[in-house]
Amino acid sequence: MKWTYDWLKDYLKTDADASRVADTLTRTGLEVEDLIEPVAPIAAKIVECKAHENSDHLHVLKVDDGSGTLRQVVCGAPNARVGLISALARPGCVIEGHEIQSGKLRGVLSDGMMCSGRELGINEDHSGIIELPEDTKIGSPVINTETVFDAGITPNRPDYLAVRGIARDLAACGLGEYIAPKDEILSPVKGARKVNIETDKCPVYQFCEIHDIKIAPSSSTVKSRLAAIGINPKNAPIDATNYICYDMSQPMHCFDADEIEGDITVRNAKNGEKFTDLFGSEHELSDADVVIADEKGILALAGVVGGARGMTTDNTKNIILESAYFNPVSVRKTSKRIGVSTDSSYRYERGIDPTITGIALSKAAKIIMEACGGKIVGTGIGGEIPKESRAIKYSPDLFKKKTGIEMDASHQREILEKLGFSVSEDKAVWTIVPTSARVDVELPENIVSELIRVYGYDNISKVAKHTASDAAKHIDYYMSIKKELVARGLNEAKSFGFGNSKIESLLSDKPSINIANPIVNTMDTARNNLLGSLLEFVVENEKRGLPDLNIFELGTVFDGDMPEQQHTQICIIRSGNTSPKHWQRRNRAYDIYDVKADLIALMHGQNFTVCADNAPLWAHPFRYGAIMQGKKKIAEFGELHPSVAHSLKIKTSVMIAIVEDTENLPKAKKSKEPVISDFQPITRDFAFIVDSEFSAEKLTSVAVSSDNRIQDVIVFDAFDMGDGKKSIAFTITIIPTENMSDEDLLKLQDKVIENVEKKCNAKIRDK
Repeated sequence: MKWTYDWLKDYLKTDADASRVADTLTRTGLEVEDLIEPVAPIAAKIVECKAHENSDHLHVLKVDDGSGTLRQVVCGAPNARVGLISALARPGCVIEGHEIQSGKLRGVLSDGMMCSGRELGINEDHSGIIELPEDTKIGSPVINTETVFDAGITPNRPDYLAVRGIARDLAACGLGEYIAPKDEILSPVKGARKVNIETDKCPVYQFCEIHDIKIAPSSSTVKSRLAAIGINPKNAPIDATNYICYDMSQPMHCFDADEIEGDITVRNAKNGEKFTDLFGSEHELSDADVVIADEKGILALAGVVGGARGMTTDNTKNIILESAYFNPVSVRKTSKRIGVSTDSSYRYERGIDPTITGIALSKAAKIIMEACGGKIVGTGIGGEIPKESRAIKYSPDLFKKKTGIEMDASHQREILEKLGFSVSEDKAVWTIVPTSARVDVELPENIVSELIRVYGYDNISKVAKHTASDAAKHIDYYMSIKKELVARGLNEAKSFGFGNSKIESLLSDKPSINIANPIVNTMDTARNNLLGSLLEFVVENEKRGLPDLNIFELGTVFDGDMPEQQHTQICIIRSGNTSPKHWQRRNRAYDIYDVKADLIALMHGQNFTVCADNAPLWAHPFRYGAIMQGKKKIAEFGELHPSVAHSLKIKTSVMIAIVEDTENLPKAKKSKEPVISDFQPITRDFAFIVDSEFSAEKLTSVAVSSDNRIQDVIVFDAFDMGDGKKSIAFTITIIPTENMSDEDLLKLQDKVIENVEKKCNAKIRDK
């Protein structure tokens, strides 16, 4: 987007220089990539004039430009003569859209160009070079040139594609006062034509028909501004549409009325229908494209490009001006499909102000008629100007919650109103209606973004109170978990935040959060678990002959489609064998106790129990456990269900551990200091008979809790005894704190037996 400084001042009363304007815009979201200071044509005196040796009409001039060194210029003007003061465009000057450069004309060096009044945009005289008064100061600028701003526009700020939109933003930032334009709408004039809209891709289409014009150049202001931003001025009708496009961001088109037969129709094209644009290229259209047509055929491709038939020429006497709003998605798809991008499509794609079609039509008609004369013989409108339907509920307290910065409600309101937003208060809740040009503002968070942008990102560090935020604490906590898992030989995996609905349905009965427009069909949900992505990693690695994996991921999973419906999960996978084959040792496959050990490490020494009930869909029903604290499930572990493995074509055994929500994971406490005793450890073996369904985990937990001197327990034997009973044998390790007699050991043993028999409905095995 380019614009000149004097153009900006049509809408902004300011004393700030161009550099300050550029800095302010860059700080608030519009990156000014370049400030172009044009080289102005200057007054120069011809001190020597000779005929060109290789031409019968060119002259070789020596001119005094005030630099102290005469400059040689080749000129073909018939009025070039010694003593004449005229305008010299030095190399670097842009004249009628072309940059002047040094070069040879018919073998003679020309270091510049002498200019006519028309080339300077002063008048229409092109019979010779301009003749300036004799008292004109040599070397002084002949015309004023304005600084040109060149900025990169982000897709979320279509209002920056209008000079008036930029001016409003600068005023809100305190760089001046916004000059509200005195917009007008044409009075209706009943004419011979009307407009018919036959598609839902065009809410409103307006036109006016002007007769008896005489094609003429635009005013010097319009011409100079267009030329400065790189648009070559042609004539008033064409220049007017280009000017409005940059001034208001309303694309327009101008037709030769005499080439249009009957009424104007906005409709979808027919499949295979042909269209030739004004550049001479032919396109084959589909029924998804929107066209402007008359009774004879297509006149223009809506929002993209005009057609060869109906374009204005120097002989045009009657014109029809178009001003409409077209659906952004429709324009974007058509533009991309046919490979044509114009200033018009660039604006429509991003979303223009849908309410200004009538205002733009009036202003363009005025520009044309001031230069070309004529009379409006008819106006027409199809559809209706869209009404503003946005009403954003906003609380001023949200600003501090999102930014950590204090800003008075009155200050917030002042900024919003300067941006053109309507604010109405109802106690603590405001209803905000953005200006119609800000089609990007739809949420309360957008309001916060506007406020902080205008407030100034540079000011945040000066006023914000930097205390350890919850987010920072979480990051530190997550990093400590990752370090623990890495220390256990696991590698961190990273996957996309998307899931595959087919895989998710295999793993759990949690509902999938579907995505309206997925980037690929295998990522069609906002993931509700991490397991799906990690199993896909197992599949891909197994295909490549790498079945032995030790990976984990800590990441966000989603419970719904609202901002707060999410939590952080941990998923661990160990697949294949613990180590490669080796002649010195036997390798083994991972089992559920390996991933259980990973979870126990994350429990940081806290007590827990293991429950094997209610295995999820992903888990083998007889090789599954859940780590519990009371009735609260902390985590779960198990082997991948064979049916799931078969569906995913996984041949390797896969062990899985999942911490559903890291908020449930016990935070690390100061661990108990290991007991360092002067006495040797003592071991004792026990064997109990329990019900077949009773878990060894519960049995050993009860045994350990019998005495605080019992530091470890290991199950070394278990077998089925029939009749619904089984035997479990284990060893306990006792760390004495003082000398223990045989009687003391016997009391401890009896306490273990009594505790286990009572709480586990068990019986000590005699043999």
